[in-house]
Amino acid sequence: MRKTPKFRRVILPLLVLALALAGGQVLWADEASASSSVDGLKVERHGDHGRPVILIPGLAGGPWVWQQAIASLEKDHVVYAVTLAGFDGTPVPTDGGNLFDRADSSLLQLIRQQKIDRPVLVGHSLGGTLALRIAGEHPELISGVVAVDGLPLFPGMDRVSAEQRIAMAAGMRKQMESATPEQFKAQQLDYMQKIGVIDPALAARYAPFNARSDIKATAEYMAEDLAADGRPGLKSANVPILEISPYNAPDFSHPPMIMSEAQKTAYYQSLLANAPNAKVVSISPSRHFVMLDQPAKFQQVLDDFLKTTERSAQP
Repeated sequence: MRKTPKFRRVILPLLVLALALAGGQVLWADEASASSSVDGLKVERHGDHGRPVILIPGLAGGPWVWQQAIASLEKDHVVYAVTLAGFDGTPVPTDGGNLFDRADSSLLQLIRQQKIDRPVLVGHSLGGTLALRIAGEHPELISGVVAVDGLPLFPGMDRVSAEQRIAMAAGMRKQMESATPEQFKAQQLDYMQKIGVIDPALAARYAPFNARSDIKATAEYMAEDLAADGRPGLKSANVPILEISPYNAPDFSHPPMIMSEAQKTAYYQSLLANAPNAKVVSISPSRHFVMLDQPAKFQQVLDDFLKTTERSAQP
């Protein structure tokens, strides 16, 4: 069937960007961390004093993605690095229901159960989308959000109807959940090489462990993310929000993805227009895993945000 211009302008970029919520994984354990579970949410606690920070990984992710950030943050913060149910070897929920809703509820339960005093939520990709959702639902429970290439609406989905989003999400779910473990590994290597990170050595290092996550759970999270539109909820998100937009010029220099760094930043800002206190900052050269491609730049931006929100919270 001949592809129409609309397919090239909208659907093809979406299929490319859809991969950008998946992630490779590296086995990492910190013997000094305290590990627990809250409603299927695996929680690692690092540090013993300072303002609390909750780190939420993206699709199929785990604490490995925050390794360098944790080492820096735990000196002056209590850090909670979480893993969503079904990811990175954690059990898949067996009671059915929407996994996005389940993750949202589990994160809120963590904050309330552990009596975490207005943490800053730092989420990568799908984790950033969850953090933004919580900011809109319960801004009184948190003091800010840093979303790393995670948005209230999947990029490109603002150009299609809700019905089209749902249909595309169903197709993506069917395609992803049919993969064998070997196919899943191969897909993740290809993804990490082309979208995840710039350095081929990093791609080779992280990609092989991606299959630790449950394939069907990963497909379900992905489909729910594609179908959702969290923009209306941001009207109530009256906390500081920082969106980190990665940019690697060669990736946006040819059709159908021609876009300057300033244009990409402006587009991300448009998707956050309903949030009263949202700002977008670009980090380049970087791909989806900014904290792996540019760990020093990422940490500086994160530290600056934490300092700013700390000063604004003081009487």
